[in-house]
Amino acid sequence: MVVNGKNGTYTVSVPNECSQKPKEMEGRGYWGTKAEFILTVMGAIIGPGNIWRFPYLCYRNGGGVFFIPYILFMFTCGIPLFFLETALGQYTSQGGITCWRKICPLFQGLGYASHLIISFSATSYIIIIAWAFFYLFSSFSADLPWATCGHYWNTDSCLDLSHQNLSHSMTSRLNTTLPVVEFWQRRVLKISGGIEEVGSLRWELVLCLILSWVICYFCVWKGIKSTGKAAFFTATFPFIMLLVLLVRGVTLPGAREGIIYYLYPDISRLSDPQVWMDAGTQIFFSYAIGLGFLTSLGSYNTYNNDCYKDCFYLCLLNSATSIVAGFAIFSVLGFMTLEQGVDISEVAESGPGLAFIVYPRAVAMMPMPQVWSVCFFIMIILLGLDSQFVGLECLMTSLVDLFPIYLRQGFRRELVLLVICCTCCVLGLSLVTEGGMYLLQLLDHHVCSGTTLLLLSLCQSISIAWVYGAGRFYGNITDMIGYRPHPLMMYCWCYITPFICFGTFVFSFVKYSPLKFSNTYVYPLWANIMGWFIASVSLSLIPLFVLYKMIQGKGTLRQRFVALCQPVDDMDQKCLPALETNGNPSHTELKPLSHTGELNH
Repeated sequence: MVVNGKNGTYTVSVPNECSQKPKEMEGRGYWGTKAEFILTVMGAIIGPGNIWRFPYLCYRNGGGVFFIPYILFMFTCGIPLFFLETALGQYTSQGGITCWRKICPLFQGLGYASHLIISFSATSYIIIIAWAFFYLFSSFSADLPWATCGHYWNTDSCLDLSHQNLSHSMTSRLNTTLPVVEFWQRRVLKISGGIEEVGSLRWELVLCLILSWVICYFCVWKGIKSTGKAAFFTATFPFIMLLVLLVRGVTLPGAREGIIYYLYPDISRLSDPQVWMDAGTQIFFSYAIGLGFLTSLGSYNTYNNDCYKDCFYLCLLNSATSIVAGFAIFSVLGFMTLEQGVDISEVAESGPGLAFIVYPRAVAMMPMPQVWSVCFFIMIILLGLDSQFVGLECLMTSLVDLFPIYLRQGFRRELVLLVICCTCCVLGLSLVTEGGMYLLQLLDHHVCSGTTLLLLSLCQSISIAWVYGAGRFYGNITDMIGYRPHPLMMYCWCYITPFICFGTFVFSFVKYSPLKFSNTYVYPLWANIMGWFIASVSLSLIPLFVLYKMIQGKGTLRQRFVALCQPVDDMDQKCLPALETNGNPSHTELKPLSHTGELNH
């Protein structure tokens, strides 16, 4: 503040900062602390897939060589898109739907498409938590029920390796099944012969499913106030469990051989396009890109939060967790192969098979197996829960931003959330039937990952880089964080990321093969058509909203298109005061009051 000595007039220079939000944003709330944001995003992006998918992909695709395409995809697609989505939410202070209405109305369908996928994902993903609860409760017994044969669900072909005559030849094992497999298939799932055989409800799983939804509801019902607090436990405790399992794993006999299998480099695998495809899809899957999670969570940041560094460190933490999990998992698999005298290729699996067959089989062979079983399944439950309730929080954020006047009154938000949870729980009952496992894999393959995420990411890059303008968005970010991010980010948004997304999408079609379950059951044609139809319903919202907005507009087609590609007016006024034409901060002249309280002229 500078005093002009002539008449006591004061001239105030106001810096071009945006520490305050517009009044209409005050009702949304913000993170209580930066730690709440970091931990909640950690919970959203670090899930069971880090434990059961990455280690297997690394082993299958050349060991340590897999890190080359994985790191390349991380820096050219993963981190740029992760940063783009988080910065988009922070800049617009809006959820995953209304942010597009603000910044690029033509692509508002992107938000609706991603949120429909979140709804499908929330309905199906929580089944994994229900399974983990079933295993957790089963761990509190004198003997783990999947460790031995002789139970009512076991068949005559059950082979108990702990009491097996080691002189038996390998041919004697051909027509036998392990007790852990029979527990999974005949006790937990009671799986039917195919997707066409729905069967009856598994009532124990229904109760576990309801328990999972109740926990998720109370983690989200108060918005980010409860979500952020819950993340302090759900996002940190799995790391403690993973560290405990890692220490236990590397101290087991045979752990060294298991880790060698995990990391042994096979340079020739780099020439296989499937290796690059697996690396790309793993990045998109584990970073939760394209779903709107990051946009909604970033919208609760203060305007000047340094989201660039946050995103960079969170991405590195995600990938580091996947790599460390590989040591924890394969050290245990090495111990198992040593105990049973089989090759690791016979026990290395991906997906639910690793969490619910291989690892339970391994802990049953350890001293105090109940302790390690409880630790493992608590880790799986917490990894799944925080990803689940972050998805619900993103849905609610977008709904409240769409209808702020209505949903910010009284307990309307809590009631809408209750309706969503109850609806998803009822729809999820079809996934805890005897044929539910087939439907779950169908939804996961066609709707909740892979091709849909690639197309959403491609549209997202094009809309920001080429419609809104990469340079303009780069300038918005610079205004927020106070410095210019690395130029590689802008080049990735414009060229590298769209090219890689499109190339990976085309390759997935070239390499398309009918969906299989456990490499034995081939899904019928009608089931694959149903999967593609559900996926196309969500993706079709993008062009449908383009048509809807064009029809609603005024003027010629060109005028409508140009108008829809422009951000709304108030986006250009987020930072006040405006700069003068010479680029210096504008000045406001404050004139003194007279002794009567009137303004002197």
